[in-house]
Order: sequence, then structure tokens, then C-alpha cells
Amino acid sequence: MPWSAALRDTARSGLTPDRALTDPRRAARGALAVALVVFPVLVLAGPKPATSAAMGAFIAGTATFQRSFRPRASLGAAAGLGLGISTFLGYAAVGVPLAFPVLLAVWSFGAGMLWAVGPTGGVVAATTVSVMLVVVQLPVSLATALGHAALCALGGAVQALVVLVWPVDRWEAQRDALADTYAELADYARRLRQDPFAHLDPEPFITARSASALTPWQRRHRPPGMRGLRGIAEHIRPALAALADPGVGAPAEGPGRDRAREILAAAAESLDALARAVRAGEAVRAPKSTPALALTDSGEGPRLTGAARRSARRLASLLIKATDALDRQDSSTVTEPDPWPGSGGLRRPSLLRVVPGALQVVRRQLRPRSAVFQHAVRMSAVVTLSYLASRPLGLHHGYWAPLTAAMVMRPDFAQTFSRGVARLAGTVAGVAVTTTVVQLADPGVMVSTALAVVCIFGAYLTLRTGYAVTTACVSAYVVFLLGLQAGDPLETALERVLLTLMGGAVALGAYALFPTWQTARLAERLAEWLAGAGRYTAEVMGVFGDPAGRDRRAVRDALLDSREARSELLQAIERADAEPVRHADQVPEFSRKQLDRARTAVGLLGRSAVLMEAHLPDGESPPVQGAAEFADELRYATAIAAAALLIGEPLDFSGLREAHTRWDAALAGRPESGPDDRTAVARAGATLMMRAVADLEKAVRSRRVPSGT
Repeated sequence: MPWSAALRDTARSGLTPDRALTDPRRAARGALAVALVVFPVLVLAGPKPATSAAMGAFIAGTATFQRSFRPRASLGAAAGLGLGISTFLGYAAVGVPLAFPVLLAVWSFGAGMLWAVGPTGGVVAATTVSVMLVVVQLPVSLATALGHAALCALGGAVQALVVLVWPVDRWEAQRDALADTYAELADYARRLRQDPFAHLDPEPFITARSASALTPWQRRHRPPGMRGLRGIAEHIRPALAALADPGVGAPAEGPGRDRAREILAAAAESLDALARAVRAGEAVRAPKSTPALALTDSGEGPRLTGAARRSARRLASLLIKATDALDRQDSSTVTEPDPWPGSGGLRRPSLLRVVPGALQVVRRQLRPRSAVFQHAVRMSAVVTLSYLASRPLGLHHGYWAPLTAAMVMRPDFAQTFSRGVARLAGTVAGVAVTTTVVQLADPGVMVSTALAVVCIFGAYLTLRTGYAVTTACVSAYVVFLLGLQAGDPLETALERVLLTLMGGAVALGAYALFPTWQTARLAERLAEWLAGAGRYTAEVMGVFGDPAGRDRRAVRDALLDSREARSELLQAIERADAEPVRHADQVPEFSRKQLDRARTAVGLLGRSAVLMEAHLPDGESPPVQGAAEFADELRYATAIAAAALLIGEPLDFSGLREAHTRWDAALAGRPESGPDDRTAVARAGATLMMRAVADLEKAVRSRRVPSGT
């Protein structure tokens, strides 16, 4: 889209508030922790140390509100420690000529690189830059710098202590993530009734898996009713898809299809009931409208046969196990159906043990083409240049420009520009209102501090409302807090507005001059998904060819990789749609229509594996002749095709097509040997796979190959 439309849409997004509020108890808890730090320090040590303590407590409290499934106390303590280190280093460098700009550049680069670990790490790291810029403006000697740094860390420690003493919905995030998974499955079942080829949103499953990784402390205190439910949900999805699919499930028309629709409707109601029970932490209340025998495929009326009946029975068994897990609510309820023995639970390492892994993730992003690396370079340059540019102006609060830049910048265009506009609007509103209050009421030190705590409560309460509203509260908080120092409030307010404009303009201008467009990475994301989907289908087919020898955990690992790659592609497309660049200019070898067709083809490839996964044979089942060899050929062909997508070469699945023709001909005259024979399912799945690769070849056949490739 053109720049004018992109800027208009992102500005509108940044200024549009949401009606959602943070839990008032959590907001009050965070504000209380700040008050427990700032008032005693103010009385005992004075305004300057109180400012450092309040900054540390506020930012550490903000860390506990980030989307993370770690214990909130550990997030607050870690944020406080990081703030203490950044504060001390800032104090130590600010008195040495040119040392502080160098430190600021290095620290900002490191903060930008932490986006490789995740949004929580990136946001918390950016706040350490802002606190470094604020507190070093309070002149102290190096001897007392350690004391100010300790006060910042103390604020985080108090936040952690208050979280432990006053727990608020400790498992709410995990419950919501798990409940969202079952709610998505219910919607998926309803969509399958009308469209047997409907797609499933993978995001709730990715989130639920992240939520299910627990620290040792969490594992000891986890509610019994949450054990095993995610694994059950993972297996309900292929059972639903296999039941609805006309190729390996219920027939396309007739009484069998009607019966499948009845089962899917009953499953949807049961899944909704499970979602409500998980979210509330209660036993399942079975929906009265669901026929008692709808899920068992028994009683009067037509019955399903073959693979469709097998899928229906498996679906009923999984739903019963999920219901039992919630109804019994005891520590012995471990109902996760695990066809991958020895996989164990998901472990979340402590924050200390996660450091080496995080460093490895960051190290892998230290390459020029990495979006995270480019964001870190851009952030370092913008924050440092904003700081240096504000110095010649002689403004007392020159740090406000680099602070704005640090808090606004994100790795993608849409978030950076929407937050920039929201930051400007929120800062102007917050500073204007607060300055008016200070000018008219002239509050004293204690009243100003109390008002700052009230503003903190407002910032915590509106974290889900929108960045503009939260920024207004934060700006008011900073004005009240720094108003404890000497200076003209009106002059200070005007300086802050001017410097906010300056910092925001520099940040947005830097992104325009040195962008990291997601549009340019769409082909790479598509290739990663193709490679992941190819591995997943090959692993599933390999189990059919060697039920006793194949490692079932490889199927789950490949599925997770494919799901993650698909999610990254969808996120990249969503962000690319908001960018002010033409798609053809950034990805010359693809048109948008070709990309959409290629997505559909790769989705069909993954879907074929999902359908087969619902019928995975057990270890004692006879192998499907030739399936293992075809799986190896499939893995090789999709890996070569993914590489061809990256370098612009045409796709060629002729070898895979010949292998499928030979294998299918060998199986054509072979009758099924018994109820456990999965030959028909394997053949149907392979047919879908070949249709998917043919569609993929057709989708990218006419793409324009870049010169030089």
C-alpha cells in the first residue's frame, strides 16, 4: 500500500483504545509494591534516591504484566536486577567524556538483540535503556551510584515479594491458553460440518505448548486438573479432521456424512464445555442438548464404517479422557494419550539456566540479513544519535528524545509507527494534564509522590487498553516523580513535548531510511514452512512403513516445527500487508496470487499428514509395504524444493511422482489383511500429498526468476 495509507492505518491503530482493562487486583498489587518502596526511601533518603527506587519498582512491575508463562515473581526480580546493572553502569560512565554515548550505543544494541529471545525480553531490555537515560540525570558521585543501582534492584525485589505474598490468579494465563485451544477445536469441529477441508488456527496450540512448559516450582504446584489436557487436545485435532475428510473419513454425501455431522456437532458442544471448565477450574458440565450416544456412533440410525468409524471412536475416547481428567481433579489423573513413549513433560528452565540458551539464540541472529540484528543496529544508532542531538540544545531534560526512541522502536513497521503516534499523543496528553495540576495545585513532595503512585496504578490498569492511554499515565507518573526535583514545571512540560516529537521523528525516520520489510522475507518463510511440512509428512508416512522401529517423538517434533513455520509465515504476511511497499517490488519472483496459491498447496501437504496421524498404527501392526521408502523420497524432494524456492529455481517433483506411481501400483492389487491394516489410509494420504506438490509446482511455475540466480 502507499505510504499515505500505511501511515494513516498505523496511526489509527495506535490511537484506537480497547475497552479491556487489566485485572484491578493485579494493578493494585503492582502500585502497592511501588508505594512500599518509594515512600520509605523518600522519608529516609530524600527525593533523588526515591526516584531511582520508584523507577526500578515501576519497570519491574511492568515486567510482571508481560505475556509470559514464567512465575511473575521471577520476572520482577530479574527485571530489577537488570535495571540495577544498567543504572550503575550509566552512573559510572556519565562522568567520563564520551563514555556514556558509547555505553548507550552498546547497551541499546544488546537490548535490540534480545528480541531474538522473545517480545518479553525485548520489551524489558528496552525499559532498562529508558531507566538508564532517566536516572543518570540525577547528579551523584560514583560512590553513591552503587546505592542508586541497589535501590533500582530493590524495587524489583519488592515487586517479587509482593507477588509471592499476594498471589492473583496464579494459573490464569495457563488456563486461558489451554481453554483457548479447546475453544478453537470446538470452532474447528463446527467448521468441518460445513467444510470438510476447513483450516485450523495453529496459534492457540503454539501458545498452549509454551504455557505447558513449567519450572520445577510450577510443576509441584500445578492444579491436578490441568495435567495431560494439552496432549489430549493435540490428538483431538487429527481425529476431527480425519472423521470429516471425504477421502479417509465419512463419505462425501449420504447417511454417513449426516452421521459424521451429528458427531462433529456433539464434539463441538463437548469441547466448548471442556473449554469453560478449564478456564474456570471446575468440573465439566455436560451440555444437555448433546445426545448421550452421539459421540459413540451407536444406537439407531446409520453407522460409520472403516477408517471413519475408527476416527469417531478415537474422538469419543479422547473426549471422555479429557472429561475424566477435569472431573476427578486428583494427582493421579495423568490421562495424556502418549503414542510417543518417553517424551516426558515440557520443562521450563530457571532464569539462570536459560541464559546460556538465550545467548545461543542471540548469537545465531548476529548476521546482517537477520531482522533482529538490523533492528538492534537501528535502535542503537537512533537512541545514541537522539541523545547526542539533544545535548547541543541545552535542554535540561534532553534524555526524553532517546527515551522516546527506545520505547517506540520495534522490529516491524506496523508496531513502530503505531506506537510512535500513540507515544506522541499519550505524552502530550499526560504532560499537559499533569503540568496543569502542578501549576494550579502546587502539590508538595509527599502529595506528588502519592499522585505518581496513582498514575502507576492507572498505567498498570490500562496496559491492555492501548499504548496511547498507558503512555499518558506513564508520562504523568514521570512528571510527578521528577517534579520532586527543582525546576519550572511549565518549561519542563514544553521541553518534554518537544523532545518527544524529536525522538519519535528520528525513530520513524530511521525506520523509513533503514527498514526491515517483512514483505522481502515472505519467500524465505514459505520455504521454511515447505521444509517443515515435508518433514512432518515424511515422519508420519515412515511410521506406516515401520510401526515398530520408528521413533514416534519425531512425528511430534516435526509437527511442532511445521506449525511454528506456518505461524511465522502468517505473521509475516499480516505485517507485510501493513507495509508501505508494493509486494512485487520487494518479492519480484512472486506475485501475491502465486504466494497465496503456494500457501494453499503447502497447507494441503500438511493436512494429508494430519489425516494420516489420526490412524497411526501401533507398534504391533503390520507395516505398509513400501511406505518407508516413499517417506524417504518425500523428505528429500520437499527439502530440495524448499531450497529451490529460496534461490529462485523451478520446482521439480518428477522423481517423487515416479516413486509414487511405482508404489501405488504395487499396492493396488493388495487386499487389506485385517482391521489394523492401514494400507488404504496410506494410499489416500499419499494421493493428497501428490496433489499438493502438483499444486505447488503450478503455483510457482510462472514466477519471475531474479537476475543473477
